[in-house]
Amino acid sequence: MPIRVETYGGIDDAARALRENRTARYLGGGTLVMRSVNEADQSFDTIIRSTDKSFGQIQAQGDSVTIGAGVTMAGVIAHRDLAFLAPVARVIGGPAVRAMATVGGNLFASSPYGDFTAALLALDAKINFAGQTGPGTGIDEFLRDRSRFAQSLVVSVVVPRPRDASAFRFLKISRVKPKGISLMSIAALLPQSGGRIQGARVAYGAMGPLPLRATAVERALEGQGLDSGTIERAASVATEGIEPPTNGIATSWYRREVAAVHLRRLLSGQGR
Repeated sequence: MPIRVETYGGIDDAARALRENRTARYLGGGTLVMRSVNEADQSFDTIIRSTDKSFGQIQAQGDSVTIGAGVTMAGVIAHRDLAFLAPVARVIGGPAVRAMATVGGNLFASSPYGDFTAALLALDAKINFAGQTGPGTGIDEFLRDRSRFAQSLVVSVVVPRPRDASAFRFLKISRVKPKGISLMSIAALLPQSGGRIQGARVAYGAMGPLPLRATAVERALEGQGLDSGTIERAASVATEGIEPPTNGIATSWYRREVAAVHLRRLLSGQGR
């Protein structure tokens, strides 16, 4: 099936074309869309792209950073205001993939991909769509029904910066180093006040169809000091309420077996 490519200079025009054509896909870096083209995916016949430079901008504003949807993983690594996210971006594929894979594209990656989105989920990011007014869509809402946003054009992602760099932690577990596909990934935001965790957010990648919150772990951590007892209680509920998938990387059983081990590593600081 032939593929038509439409290029627009402005965001609004690109967003309108995407919204009006159910058989269109937006092309950012191409790591997802071009794979589908090469695999002869018949679900779309049009590729839409935009040359608007705002997609590649990064702006620090107070306690948050706005990252254009077209910013690549290499761009995240290179920007000083995104140092807290650089360790996440560094484990997204190899150099060639990081030079092309975008922040906006990762939001739509299917498991076992989407490690960067798991980090955004832990950080409580907000997503700005073309034509949207207001503070943006919370990433929890976006992931609850991602298909609803399939024909919406992501413009940028607003990420709160942790006040304490040590409060944000990320760990990717893969069989092949350094650029293997995730067996699982864990991202945690553990802000503390008076020596106790306040506002814990823990997210997993590759443990479900989409990145998801480990709510039982969050409850075990909330209001507690990050000591060995708290870590053990959190590890004991590492997969409570979660049904990990079985795929070519690992079985559901294996993911359940190792989740607590790697969660302990992350919480004790060994995975940073």
